[in-house]
Amino acid sequence: MTVRAAQLTIREFRELAEFRYQIRRFLRFSEDQAHANGIEPQQHQLLLAIKGLPDGEKPTIGELASRMLIRHHSAVELVNRLTEHGAVERVIGKTDHREVLVRLTKKGEALLHSLSVAHHEELRAKGPELMKSLGGVLGGA
Repeated sequence: MTVRAAQLTIREFRELAEFRYQIRRFLRFSEDQAHANGIEPQQHQLLLAIKGLPDGEKPTIGELASRMLIRHHSAVELVNRLTEHGAVERVIGKTDHREVLVRLTKKGEALLHSLSVAHHEELRAKGPELMKSLGGVLGGA
């Protein structure tokens, strides 16, 4: 614990609590949207992780597990379930045939697009409250 942390004011605790509440509201929205679309929240996160990888990164199980902060075997299970759902497929790497990449199918692309549009709309509506609470935590920054 730092010296500064020991000196938090009640206002700072309230700001942290409000920020956490706003984050949780968005996460609950996200979870509900995933369920309404027939998948689990972590499956939605995996779809987004595949589509949103930075340039130069390959959608391997290891990379996806790293991006999602989960264990390799958990990523394998998520990919297995999304494969059964028809949202992703495994493909052999073009240059390294030992490499297995995970790719969105047309169904996965459509599902992710639908979820992403809903998330953008929610952030447009509720984002100002989230930003205000973050500003409070950062001292009005």
